[in-house]
Amino acid sequence: MSGAEEAGGGGSAAGPTGAVPVGVGVGAGVGAAAGPAAAAALGEAAGPGLPDEAGLAGARQLQEAAGDPDAPPKKRLRAAEAAEAAAAAAAAAAGSGKLEERLYSVLCCTVCLDLPKASVYQCTNGHLMCAGCFIHLLADARLKEEQATCPNCRCEISKSLCCRNLAVEKAVSELPSECGFCLRQFPRSLLERHQKEECQDRVTQCKYKRIGCPWHGPFHELTVHEAACAHPTKTGNELMEILDEMDQSHRKEMQLYNSIFSLLSFEKIGYTEVQFRPYRTDDFITRLYYETPRFTVLNQTWVLKARVNDSERNPNLSCKRTLSFQLLLKSKVTAPLECSFLLLKGPYDDVRISPVIYHFVFTNESNETDYVPLPIIDSVECNKLLAAKNINLRLFLFQIQK
Repeated sequence: MSGAEEAGGGGSAAGPTGAVPVGVGVGAGVGAAAGPAAAAALGEAAGPGLPDEAGLAGARQLQEAAGDPDAPPKKRLRAAEAAEAAAAAAAAAAGSGKLEERLYSVLCCTVCLDLPKASVYQCTNGHLMCAGCFIHLLADARLKEEQATCPNCRCEISKSLCCRNLAVEKAVSELPSECGFCLRQFPRSLLERHQKEECQDRVTQCKYKRIGCPWHGPFHELTVHEAACAHPTKTGNELMEILDEMDQSHRKEMQLYNSIFSLLSFEKIGYTEVQFRPYRTDDFITRLYYETPRFTVLNQTWVLKARVNDSERNPNLSCKRTLSFQLLLKSKVTAPLECSFLLLKGPYDDVRISPVIYHFVFTNESNETDYVPLPIIDSVECNKLLAAKNINLRLFLFQIQK
């Protein structure tokens, strides 16, 4: 009798026909497959905190249980399943460290390649843009008299075609970000509060800064500094010099508000909502300018004009952008018309404008003011205005009676 027949005969004597050969085949196959996988899985799962012997011992136990021909079939199957689960857990642990990096590359802005800090817009094909880059693209297109396009797929973008992606905004807010002071990791949604209120390394100022202390330092050193600060021991004359300098800046602010309050007491006051519409000059190289339709205030007809960077040749190549405007009197007057005027943001806009009062005497010969700066905060606010279809502001006019 051959060796194969002896093995078959032994198998037939042990139980029902074919039961043992099948069981032995399953056990051998599972043991061969589960052994290396279990060893690798437990070796990785053990991590740096456990010695390699512990992982190898566990792998040997699984391999013996899965490959033991005398073990019950259910025990062998459970050992194989445990080995597969351990291998899957090890693979997940190995890939979890790279998940954040993958999300950074997926959720970043396609223009600046940074994670958005506020609103996230997407084109019709789903490419993401942070709010700053989106507004900048629209402003550049307005200056170059072109249709704004997505930098990835070149489809048209505008405020009506693009929409916010709230899912990406929420996902980005949960991604960890490093505190700029203590270098610890926090979710982006909690980072701002941590940096302003909780971080012990955040930069703070001495409580005696109002009397001239220039100290800036980490928060955990504040108590020690204030205990040794020399400013509370200064003489009255030294403190008066410091307070005089501070009063000068406050006087300028109070002068502006007092001027506005005094203008509100004038007999003839008018205001209206104005809408600046974009136009192009007739030059060979056209330039962008804005103009409002004619409007009536104080029984006179007026027009407002505005220009970008004082009609600079290529304002789209400049990072710093400004708007200036002039007021034109279109109707005839019988006597000089002395007025004060100022522009403020419209009722539905979020642009930030600091109030500045301008003064001019209008006559039939001198019926337009010089171009004066529109007092917007910075270039970001200017891009907001340029990206809009029209610029909506509110004009106040005060006629000075003689």
